[in-house]
Amino acid sequence: MRRKTIFDVYQMKAAGEKIAWLTSYDYPTAQFAQAAGMDMILVGDSLGMCVYGYSSTVPVTMDQCIAHSEAVRRGAPGCFVVGDMPLGSYQSSDEQAVDNAIRFLKEADVDAIKLEGGVRIASRIRAITDAGINVIGHIGLTPQSSGQLGGHKAQGRTAETAELVIEDALAVQEAGAKMILVEAVPAEVQKCIWEKLEIPVMSIGAGPHCDGQLLIVSDLIGQFQAFTPKFVKKYCNIAETITAAMEDYVKEVKAGFFPDEDTYCYKMIEGEQEKFLKLIEKK
Repeated sequence: MRRKTIFDVYQMKAAGEKIAWLTSYDYPTAQFAQAAGMDMILVGDSLGMCVYGYSSTVPVTMDQCIAHSEAVRRGAPGCFVVGDMPLGSYQSSDEQAVDNAIRFLKEADVDAIKLEGGVRIASRIRAITDAGINVIGHIGLTPQSSGQLGGHKAQGRTAETAELVIEDALAVQEAGAKMILVEAVPAEVQKCIWEKLEIPVMSIGAGPHCDGQLLIVSDLIGQFQAFTPKFVKKYCNIAETITAAMEDYVKEVKAGFFPDEDTYCYKMIEGEQEKFLKLIEKK
């Protein structure tokens, strides 16, 4: 399968074809995503909550993001894979941001990196772009700085805050980002961003006016149980399915029904059992 590039993404935008984007954190899920026809995969720092059980994305490290990105790339060699820059990997300086973005390319073979913020991180976006790396901006609700935002709350719901979101979007494009992800803002604000920007505009909880949609895979399949954001549609409930299967397993083990010797057990090669019994008798 030919690997998707940034040019494919731009061609899809030009053709009006919506881009399907999903997070993934491991090899098998990435395989499923590619088989389903996914265009892009984000190895998000949401892995902190969805994989490691952290209460937020804050504790996630570069090493964790790199390791998961490597696994996803192996599972989905044809998808456009994006590595997510975790908190602490780009805030200190442009040089730090470039060094860590390079790590993603060299160690995990991603196609782009994503980082949170607009106006305040424009220089980071420019520096990484100047280093020859595709950058995706992330504005609106930015989980890494949710403490400053008052928690995981929708942004841009007043005229004044909506104007700030627009300013962030313009700053991200001006800094050279190839795409932008807008999270948890009203659809009216997203529509304005989509109409103003020339680069592809992606939505996660920001409505339909965009070039593509992103969801967290653990939300989509009903695996993440802590909470469900308003914008999430669960396409299945794998938590119920897995729990029911495990309950059946526990019952069968305790009742002695599993493993059934005729179905799930190995047999000795014909004629070998007699030899074995004679050997045992001599012991």
